[in-house]
Amino acid sequence: MQHIIDRFLSYVTIDTQSDPNSKTTPSTEKQWNLANELVLELKQIGMQDVSIDNNAYIMATLPSNVDTKVPTIGFISHFDTTPDFSGTDIKPQIIRDYDGGDIILNVDKKIVLSPFYFDDLKQYKGQTLITTDGTTLLGADDKAGITEIITAMEYLIQHPEIKHGKIRVGFTPDEEIGRGAHKFDVEKFGADWAYTMDGSQIGELEYENFNAAGAKVTITGRSVHPGYAKDKMVNAVSIANEFMAILPPEETPQNTAGREGFFHIYRMQGEIEYAEFELIIRDHHREKFERRKQLLKDIVVELNSVYGDCISMDLENQYYNMREKVEPVMHIVDIAKEAMEAVGIEPIIKPIRGGTDGSQLSFMGLPCPNIFAGGHNFHGKYEYVPVESMQKAIEVIVKICELVATKE
Repeated sequence: MQHIIDRFLSYVTIDTQSDPNSKTTPSTEKQWNLANELVLELKQIGMQDVSIDNNAYIMATLPSNVDTKVPTIGFISHFDTTPDFSGTDIKPQIIRDYDGGDIILNVDKKIVLSPFYFDDLKQYKGQTLITTDGTTLLGADDKAGITEIITAMEYLIQHPEIKHGKIRVGFTPDEEIGRGAHKFDVEKFGADWAYTMDGSQIGELEYENFNAAGAKVTITGRSVHPGYAKDKMVNAVSIANEFMAILPPEETPQNTAGREGFFHIYRMQGEIEYAEFELIIRDHHREKFERRKQLLKDIVVELNSVYGDCISMDLENQYYNMREKVEPVMHIVDIAKEAMEAVGIEPIIKPIRGGTDGSQLSFMGLPCPNIFAGGHNFHGKYEYVPVESMQKAIEVIVKICELVATKE
């Protein structure tokens, strides 16, 4: 356990926050700090063909130790952390033998991690938790995944009696800003399939995610003295409000769950002469996803017919539901499920209400379901990870490698 803790802490204390406004890859120079450390560590534990390219994509190989030909599989995680919350100067706290009650993250700021609000905490009573100090995120998303992959590879190297085929590992930058797979060289990686270690609570196994698009709506108005504005003023703010009011009010993130989709307006600004807002569109069902996009287009046409072509919209697809690429090879999900059950974990198979590198990779030719990394409350100060969950994730990786070698 202490070995896992030490490795995880060495990663999270290095700031790797990504930047959506940057055009470089990686999007921040500081991501190189951890990337270069990971390259050294992979070499130190005995991995082969360790490489890092000009965009900080890391790959390495654990050669097969069996004579028969078996599929090459991969494990992938990302080393950037979200720009949504500070990842600078992280001071992790270790809570041993958690008593099931409130955890004081920060006395001065009165920040408390409580099972009253986060009832998942209750299942970890008696375990060892790693939390924040209430001023930053933790970075378990996805440095827990990196910890698990490297530790699992180290374990397999130290235990050659465990049979496995060729294993590839990959670590990527910029996943949190939607670019983690953009420059991933699937052909170089050379795996038949892979798993991202980037899920949340213990047991999660996911091969469905949202179809996703983003839109920016801009409205050009006309300012006239309000006392003499009749039939002359075009109020961009009012039109923006009218546009947003047409969207179904019940189809928002705070009102949906499971496979239900939504529209999410996350930024707006404006005045009479000009207004703009940005939103994302999400749905697990491809047909419903297309209808959502069409609704936005129809609203633009309708309001332009009333107000005189004052609205423009940039609408772009972001990623698609990987289910359509994984279902034809469902044995890769079955292997992960069997591995979990073999190490005493009840699989929790559910759709991801978000995105994953696995989605883009699946559409790039590398089918890639997602497995739990163990953390909770990502992207904020209440983030935590039970060390026992990371231990189990390591066991799952090892067992998957063993099952693939013995099934063929």
